[in-house]
Amino acid sequence: MTLRFRAFRALVLLVGFFLLGFALLAAMALCDWLLVTHLSSARAAWFAGGVLVLTGLSALVILRGMVTFLRVGRLGPVPEAVRVGPDDHPALWEYVRAAAEAVGERPPDELYLTAEMNAGVSEQSRLLGLLPGRRRMFVGLPLLAGLTGPRLRALLAHEFGHFGHLDTRLCGVVMRGRAAVLHTEWMFGEGSTWLHRAIGGFYARYARVFLRTSQSVARHQEFAADAVAARHAGRDATTALLRSLPDLDAAWSHYLATYAAMGEPVGALPPAGEVYGGFRHLLAARAGDGLAALSAGRRPSRPHPYDSHPPTAERVARIEALPPDGRACGADDEPGALTLLRDADGAFAALEACLLPQASRRMTWEDLVMARAVVDAEGWSRPLCVAVGRALRSTARDADRAAAVNEPDDAGLPELEAVLDAFDQGLLWTEIADRVPKPEQAARLTGSSARNFVRPRIFDGLAGLVHLRLAATGHAGPDIAWSGVPGLALPVEWEKGLDDALDAAVADTPDTAPLRALLARVGPVPV
Repeated sequence: MTLRFRAFRALVLLVGFFLLGFALLAAMALCDWLLVTHLSSARAAWFAGGVLVLTGLSALVILRGMVTFLRVGRLGPVPEAVRVGPDDHPALWEYVRAAAEAVGERPPDELYLTAEMNAGVSEQSRLLGLLPGRRRMFVGLPLLAGLTGPRLRALLAHEFGHFGHLDTRLCGVVMRGRAAVLHTEWMFGEGSTWLHRAIGGFYARYARVFLRTSQSVARHQEFAADAVAARHAGRDATTALLRSLPDLDAAWSHYLATYAAMGEPVGALPPAGEVYGGFRHLLAARAGDGLAALSAGRRPSRPHPYDSHPPTAERVARIEALPPDGRACGADDEPGALTLLRDADGAFAALEACLLPQASRRMTWEDLVMARAVVDAEGWSRPLCVAVGRALRSTARDADRAAAVNEPDDAGLPELEAVLDAFDQGLLWTEIADRVPKPEQAARLTGSSARNFVRPRIFDGLAGLVHLRLAATGHAGPDIAWSGVPGLALPVEWEKGLDDALDAAVADTPDTAPLRALLARVGPVPV
């Protein structure tokens, strides 16, 4: 079966998806006509009225679905991106125009910079692209930070390849049709009433038939776009791009969770332009194999059953089968594509202005890391301090036991020395461990099983108290650790001996002497 025939068959099914709405409307109209003219009676008027109301509401839902199908591809405002013109970043626009010309396509009318690890082209299309309209391109600033020039050329050529009708014009229509079908099915599935979901069932079944039929056409379009990218940017640059994208995606996710969101517990943001721009520091610190380490243990997201993208390994294998062209692949240590921007710092700052509240408090990376480390240490230590405080109050000779148990948890939380004294008194495994919060299933454990379950939590709580002491006395400083995990930088003697001292303190027979010896070098908290 030729590609042209497969594309034509998919196009017929696509037209049928839209005509399904007319078929349902005609069927309901016929049902209503028969009910009113032949089947209705005076005694069953209430039943006929109910059916008419139901079919009327159903008709409105179907019409909404048909309008949604036709409106897919409409271009609206883009408040979450920064629009840049040719005069703002001429070098980037030159890359974009060259990629469009290589595919034989017209360049975009608008170019937007986004905060996503992605790039794409959208078009104000009519009749699913048979009539062209205004075109936009979106390029993620994080993606520019992670790509070199040759790899960016390959990416841009691939995106324009989706609009190039490389084998038959029907392929492009089918690809836009897949997006319209998926969006229409999603609209019915997200409906707020059972009627939306019931009617959506008809569309969902038909959509699955169309998507299965058009799957091979969509996969072929991806392979064809890869071939265009290889011709424009080079075989090696295209394969290097495909291999690097999973690592960059994992690095971006790690950065957002670890660094960009670092200030949420303290109500602060990194310096201006660094919320997303700080990703450049992580890339510089993790050049080479450092990025691959972030995605090594990461489970890939489960692909959509009708995903148009073939497996990356298959795409790479097809490109590598092409003859060598002698063009550079764009090594990781080459200047990044971000250098194409006339003012990268200003671009990151402008993007933040679109996405983030302007009244937020700003802190330097060092101050932010320090503040977050203190908040984290307080969170680790609080459950242990509460447990120790309650244990001490419950064992006090002159305190009412019931009142002590019901006393607020914040009342008189013990300091580090008081916690160690409680351990030395033998309260750790007799009174304190039982008061450390644990899941209901673990509450049934006894003996060594119970101790082994709760021991890591006590270890973390004690470590949090130590970190708070070192931070308060100025013996620990912030460690941004772009190549690792941000936190506190401890003195050398603490780095070497802290874990062993904590292990001894939370052992079955607690020994706090090693930890007390380390604390003696620090001194008391300054008043």
